[in-house]
Parts: sequence; C-alpha cells; structure tokens
Amino acid sequence: MKSPNRKTFFMFLLAFLIAFFIVSLVEVLRSSFMPSSIPDVQTASATAPLVATSPEVAKVPLSFSELAQRVKPAVVNISTTKTTRGFGSPFGRSPFGGPGPFGDDFFDRFFGDIPQREFQQRSLGSGFIISNDGYIFTNNHVVEKADKILVKVADDREYEAKVIGTDPKTDIALIKIKPKNSLPVADIGDSDQVKVGEWVVAVGNPFGLEATVTAGIVSAKGRVIGAGPYDNFIQTDASINPGNSGGPLFSMDGKVIGINTAIVAHGQGIGFAIPINMAKSILSDLKTKGRVTRGWLGISVQDITEDIAKNLNLKDRTGALVSDVFKDDPADKAGIKVGDIIIEINGKPIKDTQSLLLTIAAVKVGERATIKVIRDGKEITFRVTVGERKDTQEVASTKDREGHFGIVAQDISPEVSRQLGIPRDAGVIITNVAPGSPADNVGIQPRDVIVQVNRVKISSMKEYTKEITKAAANKSVTLLVRRGNSTFFVAIRTE
Repeated sequence: MKSPNRKTFFMFLLAFLIAFFIVSLVEVLRSSFMPSSIPDVQTASATAPLVATSPEVAKVPLSFSELAQRVKPAVVNISTTKTTRGFGSPFGRSPFGGPGPFGDDFFDRFFGDIPQREFQQRSLGSGFIISNDGYIFTNNHVVEKADKILVKVADDREYEAKVIGTDPKTDIALIKIKPKNSLPVADIGDSDQVKVGEWVVAVGNPFGLEATVTAGIVSAKGRVIGAGPYDNFIQTDASINPGNSGGPLFSMDGKVIGINTAIVAHGQGIGFAIPINMAKSILSDLKTKGRVTRGWLGISVQDITEDIAKNLNLKDRTGALVSDVFKDDPADKAGIKVGDIIIEINGKPIKDTQSLLLTIAAVKVGERATIKVIRDGKEITFRVTVGERKDTQEVASTKDREGHFGIVAQDISPEVSRQLGIPRDAGVIITNVAPGSPADNVGIQPRDVIVQVNRVKISSMKEYTKEITKAAANKSVTLLVRRGNSTFFVAIRTE
C-alpha cells in the first residue's frame, strides 16, 4: 500500500472512532438524565387499585382501609352475663367457664361438703346486623344460656338483646334489639362462590378489643372439624381470636361470606367460619319457629373405605353406604335397604356421608326427594317423602320439664344412637339436669345414659318412668350410668 493511501485510511479510521465515542457518550448522558422509555412495572399488593372493568368490579374497594370503613358500622360487640355455680376459688372451677388447674372434680373429691355458690360469668363475642330494624347473626355459643345480652352498635349505643332462635348443631343464633334509629346493615354474599386463595377480612372484638380488622386468605373450604354433624367450614388464615366468635368474614367486595366461629388451640393462622349460605338457609326457621326443622331419612350411613370398595367391586369410593335402615321411617317405607349406596339426592351428587347429611338436612319436611342408589351394581331411583328429624325437637320440648331428682331424660333416638354408637334400647339419655338439683350435686350430666335404675335394666322411657317414680317415693335411687366408654354407679338422695 502506498504511503498516501495508508495515511488516508488511518485518518478515516480515527474519524470513525472519534464519532463512535461521541455518539456513545451522548447516549450515556441522555440515559442518566432522562426517564427511560421502558414502562414502570409495579409489584402486586393488597392495596393496589383495581381497574373498573364492570359495575361489580367498580364496587370493590381500592384498599383494606376503604373496605374496613365500609363494613365496620354493621359489626356489633356482644357481651353476655350468665349465672353459674361453683366454689368461687382460683384453684377450683374457673369463673370463665373452664376447669381449674387441678381439674373439674378436684374440690368435689377433697372438699365435697363445702357448699357451692352462684356467681356471674361474663363473656364477649361479636355479631353483625342483617336488617335495619335490629336482627343480628352471631354464634349460638356466644349467647347460649345467657341471662342478659347487651349489644353495642357502631355509635356506641347499647341495647339489650333478645334471643329469637338458635341452632346448636350449626352454632348459629339470631338475636334482636330495638334500635332508636335505622341501623347499618351488612351486605350478605354467596359463600358457594368463594374460591380458595381469595382475600378475606375478619371484623370483630377479639379479647374485647372493639372493631378489630384482620386480613388473610381462604385457606380451604368444606372443612370437617368435629364440631357437629353439619360441619362445612371455611378455613382462613385471617387472625381469629376469642371474642371474634359470631363476627363476619368479608370478601373483598364487602359482602359477608362467613360467620367466624372456631380456632385451633395453640395454632396460628387456622380459623374457621360457618358459610353464610348455611345461615341464610335456616334464617326463616329461626325467625318463625326459634329452632331449625331438618329433613330425616331414617338411615345410618358410613363412608366407603378402600377395602369395602374392593369387596363390593366398586369402581370408586364415591357415595354413602347405608349401614342401617330404621323401621317405618321414610327410607324404609320407600324401599331403601342396608347395603345400598346413595350416590345422588335431587340431582346433587353425594360424595360421602358428610355431603349426604348436608344435602338431606336442607330438604323441606314433607317434600318428595329423588334418591339414586347403587344396588348389586345397578342404579335404582327411589322417591322418598322426607320426614322431620325428631331428636332436636324432643330435647327442646322436654328440657324445661324437671323430672325426679332433677333429671330430664328421653328415649335414645336413631340420630343419637348413631352419633354415640349405642343401641336404641341401651337405656335412656339425659337431656337436662336442673341446676342445684340432687342429680346435679352428684355430677350427673346431659348426654349421660341411664342403663339401670336400682339394679333394674332400662331400655325405654316407659320402663325408666316406672322405676324412677318408685325410687322417688323412697327419696333415694342408685343409677348405673354410661358416660362415653365407661359405666359407673351413682347414688342420689333427696333428704
């Protein structure tokens, strides 16, 4: 290459490098002092505003604080007072309803001659207003056996409340106050539409701390925790503590989807709420009757285990296996037999015994239900006229009639027989013990089963009434009592 050409090449290369350097420097300076054209990506948060794409979404609050301000006025504080009996000692029975550190029978065993005294037991709970004239939903255990119920509303006014109806089996109660003005009302939602993972907010009065708001998600649905035959709880990790009982669980659109009810002792982030649809389904009965009327088929059922499925050559374990059919009850009259597998009621699939109980309980008494079963590998459909569950009604109708020695008893109903795992002729079951009565003083409790009266075996109320009446004339009786898996004798005297 000739010298002039080489010189020209190097001059061109130098000019290119200088130009490249200048362009790069300008770009660096511009990126440092000017905003980037890349959009700002925001991380999702619980308080991030929602874009209103529909009227429903437009109602969703922009934050937890907005939701809290909207729903808190409909939440109430419930305080109750009830009279209980005990020794009133810090080492005996607790005045807060639980046993002392040495157990329930410590003073009974060592200081049995010391008379017990009455004292006032106070407790706190929550509730929410469902009508502007003062109807309020809460838990049954919040108001059960209360002598006085006080409700404090959002403007700090207090009203004395009256119990309108209760349902111990679902732990739901309806109470009523007479407000001086129209009250704010909670918006009731649809718990069937709630999905696992959704945000929820609990509002209540934990430990007496009024209008406490906690947030979490729906952890699970359809939980069975052994609280009763109709367990179908919503599980949430929103903080729920003593005092929250009866308060509402809200979805993020401000609608009540559950009634906060239970917690796992020593657990964190595990609370349970009754689905609001369950409360809605019994509201009419609570208002008009004070109790709940439920459907009854007259059968005992059990879940299908893997071994049972193999032995019966079943494709899967879906359904409820009929283990007993009570004579002359609805299922017996319709033709359902032991060994049938119920797979559908009124078009609703039956997954297991729990779903059967929930489904049939919702059927109105006297209604003809269509029940599909599998028998010997074939599907058969029955039309069953649903009866009324009698156990709740029988207890309610007899609990105020004090019997001899302060004991109120009844025959063992099919439902009680199934729940306790005892034959219907195993004796009579105690439904109530009058406070301060001779039976109460010796420790007799509701749900105890009287097997013998003065060494005479008892299998019905007729036999019990005959023997207990003779014993009452002599002012003493010896009973053989079954409690759980154990039996024991107890002597009662009235003089």
